[in-house]
Amino acid sequence: MSSTGNGALPGPSDHEGLPIKMLNDRILVRLDAEEGERRSTGGILIPATAQVGKRLGWAEVVAAGPNVRAMEVGDQVLFNPEDRYEVEVRGHDYVILRERDIHAVAARRLEEGSTGLYL
Repeated sequence: MSSTGNGALPGPSDHEGLPIKMLNDRILVRLDAEEGERRSTGGILIPATAQVGKRLGWAEVVAAGPNVRAMEVGDQVLFNPEDRYEVEVRGHDYVILRERDIHAVAARRLEEGSTGLYL
């Protein structure tokens, strides 16, 4: 085990600036800033503390491993917020998911083979 001089284990701050590559079927996503309060279609403000059963969330793909087939960087993906691993990279919070944990993909490039569902 190498030492960092002060006896602490190396962490993300010790490796800033190094490139990061996602492996296998892993996807790195950035959550929408509006994860807290939201509005209903009728304009009613719903607080972040309101209980909502099994609500899926949207996020933007910022990196994808080499075995990811159905999505690309910039796509919006629908996933279960309970099936996630959070990570901080260079001071920003992200979520790591597996491709199999994604329920839907929204992207302009999908318009050609569209199923008729528009979000």
